[in-house]
Amino acid sequence: MKLATGTLAVLAAFGTVAAQQPARDPIGTGPSLELVHLYFDQWPTGVAVSSSGRIFSCYPLGLDATNTRYQVAELGSNNTESPFPNAQINTPPGGAVDYSTNPPQSKGLSNYFISVQSVVVDPKDRLWVLDTGRALLSNGTLTTSNPGGPKLVGIDLTNNSIFQTILFPPTVAFADSYPNDVRFDLRPSVTSSGQGIAYLTDSSSEGRNGIIVVDLGTGESWRHLNNIPQVRPEPGFYANVWGESVYMNPGNGMPVSRLAFGADGITLSNDGETLYFSVVSGRHLYGVPTSRLRDRGLSSELFATGSVMDLGQKGVSDGLESDSNGIVYAGSVETDSIVTFNPQNGTVQTYVRDSRIGWPDTFSVSGSYLYFTENELWRGPSQQGGVDRRVKPYALYRVPLLNNATKISLV
Repeated sequence: MKLATGTLAVLAAFGTVAAQQPARDPIGTGPSLELVHLYFDQWPTGVAVSSSGRIFSCYPLGLDATNTRYQVAELGSNNTESPFPNAQINTPPGGAVDYSTNPPQSKGLSNYFISVQSVVVDPKDRLWVLDTGRALLSNGTLTTSNPGGPKLVGIDLTNNSIFQTILFPPTVAFADSYPNDVRFDLRPSVTSSGQGIAYLTDSSSEGRNGIIVVDLGTGESWRHLNNIPQVRPEPGFYANVWGESVYMNPGNGMPVSRLAFGADGITLSNDGETLYFSVVSGRHLYGVPTSRLRDRGLSSELFATGSVMDLGQKGVSDGLESDSNGIVYAGSVETDSIVTFNPQNGTVQTYVRDSRIGWPDTFSVSGSYLYFTENELWRGPSQQGGVDRRVKPYALYRVPLLNNATKISLV
């Protein structure tokens, strides 16, 4: 049987296509992840690493009702964890919730950790503990805070003792606020007290969002960017992680709604002059001059709001961090990635992509490494109709910083 010339051409072309492999996503990008710690016990969010390599994590009772053993721990060898700075401060008498009120409320205990959302090592190598003061009930209800609960606690790592406790008044941390993450500028010139400034995000999913500013010398605190659109969840926001849609879905007859976390990720530029922040329920990175946030004049809120810069989209992320070269790092939960933002040219690039990355929660820089927790947040009961679909162990990874960068040192 003799085939027509055209038929032979078609078969030859078909054979050529069949012999090749279609293009596929090269999932592995950037430096390899180095596994640092596995969390077999409680569910973590924050991580902080000292200059000597000591590692600390926190386990907020405000996001997981089973985080009752301790709120802060120092990580040891063989995946061990020890309550830090001691077991007592991690164990409020009678628990963190006052059930004598209706509805129940979190206790306002200034000498105990209620629900620690973030731990950060500052440029002087001191550990700071950010307590939201709000505990989650087993039915998925987040209790409101009482004065004494929301606080910032400084711990001297040379002797593991508390050297300062800053309580947030209810006019700064409202009962339905959720202080989330914090960064430090310890340059004497930024405050009249000469002890530096702390900047915090309020990511509340029920109340007002914004930036909280603290004078570390006087202990005074104030709010800026209060409930402006840039600190609020983006309207109509939708996220997808590992092919799974992510909503607020606590179960127990409560309605399904869109993920609604406000200002969350926060970091400083390497010169301390710009504060970067983003909302979890959105894709944009924002910047604001820190001088505007430190200003407490009559028109300071107008000037601060007017100076917010939209730096473009960087994907859906939780925490942020930056390095000595001025590069900003962010997780990208929808692409299994860590991305970088370069303020010199405004570009966003994928730095690390790995199938083990799902929800990189919090970042910490120590030495020449970027550490981050991977905690499967989107699979928790609050997003899965009350069913816990997370799979232990959770993980702590690290990767080298880009271009031999190091930690920012604002002292």
